[in-house]
Amino acid sequence: MIVFKKLRYKNFLSTGNVPIEIELNKSQTTLIVGTNGSGKSTLLDALCFVLFNKPFRIIKKEQMVNTINNGDCIVEVEFDVGTNQYKIIRGIKPNLFEIYKNGDMINQDASNVDYQKYLEANIMKLNYRSFIQVVLLGSSSYEPFMKMKPRYRREVVEEILDIRVFGLMDLILRSQQSDLQKKLTEVRHQCDLIKTKYETEAKYLNTLETKGTDNQKAQQNKLEEYNKKSIEFETKLQELNEQIAVSQNQLSGQNKTTGKLKELQKIETKIETNLSSHKKTLNFFKENDTCPTCTQPIDEHFKGEKCKSEENTISKLETGLSDLLEAISNQEEKVTAFSKISNKINEMNVEIAKINSSLEGITTHSKQIELELKQASGKDEDIESIKKSLEDMSAELGLAESHLTDVQEEKSYVDILREILNDKGAKAQIIRKYVPIMNTLINKYLQQMDFFVSFHLDEEFNETVKSRFRDTFNYNNFSEGEKMRIDLALLFTWRDIARMKNSTNTNLLILDEIFDSSLDNSGTDDFFKIIKNLSKENIFIISHKGDILFDKFTNIIKYEKVQNFTRLQNV
Repeated sequence: MIVFKKLRYKNFLSTGNVPIEIELNKSQTTLIVGTNGSGKSTLLDALCFVLFNKPFRIIKKEQMVNTINNGDCIVEVEFDVGTNQYKIIRGIKPNLFEIYKNGDMINQDASNVDYQKYLEANIMKLNYRSFIQVVLLGSSSYEPFMKMKPRYRREVVEEILDIRVFGLMDLILRSQQSDLQKKLTEVRHQCDLIKTKYETEAKYLNTLETKGTDNQKAQQNKLEEYNKKSIEFETKLQELNEQIAVSQNQLSGQNKTTGKLKELQKIETKIETNLSSHKKTLNFFKENDTCPTCTQPIDEHFKGEKCKSEENTISKLETGLSDLLEAISNQEEKVTAFSKISNKINEMNVEIAKINSSLEGITTHSKQIELELKQASGKDEDIESIKKSLEDMSAELGLAESHLTDVQEEKSYVDILREILNDKGAKAQIIRKYVPIMNTLINKYLQQMDFFVSFHLDEEFNETVKSRFRDTFNYNNFSEGEKMRIDLALLFTWRDIARMKNSTNTNLLILDEIFDSSLDNSGTDDFFKIIKNLSKENIFIISHKGDILFDKFTNIIKYEKVQNFTRLQNV
């Protein structure tokens, strides 16, 4: 379990040189209040930045530095994992990233990217996407679980169930599988070469053991046949080498094409993210006539112009995305074509090896025939030499075939393990076990918030919602208040599941403006009934409601702005 203890930041957003320090495990329930723009939500951005190098809200990195002091931006967080004490320090201007364990800084020889991976994989054992699903629920830049694409929903659940290691193991096995397939091809080729050489030598031995003039004539014919075959092989070799040269020229743009495909895929992700953001903005202006924060009416002309602007932007993005997908498809076709060319080159190289082996055998046999024809008296000695050679080749073939069996068995084991570790294997079994538990918990929390529906997630994490009258709905059919109840039920469920699995379990829960936007008074009361049972957790709630909520909290933090700098006000 991760026990967050303290967060400290200065020169971060509107905070100046006077640091703001918040004890994260001081009280069970803490209310954070303040006027608009006072810096209440900075807590979310600071926590996400120090842990994951990205803010909670959509803010560029350079914008996180206080614009007045323009430097010395520092965020620190302290937490315990088991008996170990950790401290993370991250800064901008100058850039800083340090991880301390029990007072000693962990080696920084790795790159910042690998250093971050170590923090997420080995210390916290959760990533940003899982963190915001289990710890944070906000009104800004928050992507509810039900609005995620199915693959991202699955990633979150796998992280909470602590089974993403199966995916990492599968990646390792995939590389082993590829190496073993190459090795298997090589060993098979080696066996084929030995067999071919053995059969050729055996035939030659039979020829030497044949006596008489007729045999000598047959040997002469065989020699002529070898010469003819040798010419054919040489011609074939020349053709294959020319074909390989042409094919290799065709591969000249392979790396460039592969790189371009990766770049286009990255652009696709960015466009999809941008498109989602603009769609959210459009939906906001379409669905709201007043500002949910300041409750002031939104000017109709401004609203119309804003909607028109967003619609135009969305149209351009969707058109661009369509063109991009077509370009990606074209690049994928090119990559596939390059792969076929590479396979063809490999096949031709295998054929060249076989021909060279055959030529080697023909040369050897031709020399032996010529020698026998010139030195008939040495025939018996040659026969014994070939017999010894055949014995050696037989032993070599036995070793090669034994090696082939070992490689085949090893690859078979890897193939079986990959079947077990894929999405339809062990992970599916674990998810299948926990889905009923998830559904039970979700519906329990919904009922506690007086939302009486039957909410069901299937094993692909698609939802089905039925009313008491058996009408079927999905998440998007509900009002914002009802959606908030579902989001809260999922949040509490993920925390319960994480606690069961001891994966992404933490004492910290931060909720931003949930009482100010979507939850009514009834929903607020129902919510407090739930959190009263969370005795071992430290819950922070950011709100504009202020005084009307004071009596419901054990601790109050009030933000204020003095001379353009945020500070904490004594309550």
